[in-house]
Amino acid sequence: MTGTRVLYISGSIGLGHVRRDLAIARELRRLDPRVEIVWLAGDPARQVIAEADETLLPESAAYGDETAVAEDTAEGFSLNLLGRFALRAQSAWKRAVATFEEVSAKYPYDLLIGDETYEIDATLDKHPELKKAPFVMIYDFVGLDAMSRNPLERLIVYRGNWLWGGDPRGKPPTQEDLTLFIGEPEDVPDKPFGFLLPNRREYARRYYHFVGYAFPFDPADYSDKEKVRAALGYDEECPLVVCSVGGTSVGADLLRLCVASYPHIQERVGDVRMVVVCGPRIDPASIEVPSGVEVRGYVPRLYEHLGACDVAVVQGGGTTTLELTALRRPFIYFPLEGHFEQNLVVAKRLARHGAGERLLYSRTTPEALAEAVVWQLGREASWPEIPTDGARQAAKLINRSVNRSG
Repeated sequence: MTGTRVLYISGSIGLGHVRRDLAIARELRRLDPRVEIVWLAGDPARQVIAEADETLLPESAAYGDETAVAEDTAEGFSLNLLGRFALRAQSAWKRAVATFEEVSAKYPYDLLIGDETYEIDATLDKHPELKKAPFVMIYDFVGLDAMSRNPLERLIVYRGNWLWGGDPRGKPPTQEDLTLFIGEPEDVPDKPFGFLLPNRREYARRYYHFVGYAFPFDPADYSDKEKVRAALGYDEECPLVVCSVGGTSVGADLLRLCVASYPHIQERVGDVRMVVVCGPRIDPASIEVPSGVEVRGYVPRLYEHLGACDVAVVQGGGTTTLELTALRRPFIYFPLEGHFEQNLVVAKRLARHGAGERLLYSRTTPEALAEAVVWQLGREASWPEIPTDGARQAAKLINRSVNRSG
């Protein structure tokens, strides 16, 4: 892979994908320190890439902002990705494609890596003349699912799954390309993409490479909770509850629910500390808190604080819940209502691992959340360890693929 120039596009909503992308990039450099990586990403991922001292292309400022579309189309703590979002995101996807085409014409590269860059994948499939290097596509779920009986949503799902899985014979990647799946085969539903379409798990086993789970840290470094707490300045005796909703503003209502639960937790436990992490797109000043609750904005290495906590309360995103599973910390998670991936992919994966307690936001009162938090306090992780070397495995496959094609 010596001297390989890589264009790495970190796509999708929020911050979950960019954290694993940076981990994969780090592993690529361990294999070859001379590899050159430049990045293209929208907000808020580009903020994290810039803070990591990576080379972020200036064209990223024009890249489509899916996160803003998600925030605009969310209804409280509900976000259906296949309804209004899919329709309104078309303009963001078009901007992403236009920016990619501009970058491809301007900068030379030997390898293209896209993390859930569906719009780029579709464009290269439709216009193969735009493809100037082998393409590595990264997934963490396979196939779409409807969350309502809305005929338009069901049509979008079937059309999307037909494009994903192809005709009944399956649509394989080209020989020089590589498709990686962040996870295990059991994370892919054992069911068809749709009527007369291939089985999702069989298709993924045939065409994808499963690498396990990718993290920007080694969970073993955070196995000693007391040591982690001391390094971060937390009181070793006072129970610590960390609440976080990731890289969008959609979860602000969940943070307010956490704050409302605090007095009820205090009644049952006594001295307890709660840290509310707003992330990069929620103004901490918009969350009113009582004494004993600390509000923070964006926390660059949130996993350290998760490793220090006694209980975490989080949105049901795939990355944060997996980090907690790997860190072996008790946690409560709330899937965004109407969000098929968080409800049907992430929740089923966590159930398979036996990690976390799932609650429904619309049915949870502050008192009920307090009871759940108190029940989790002092509990030890009972689930088996999960594979955590996905970034290394992904880098090895990418390196091998590049050497073979070169």
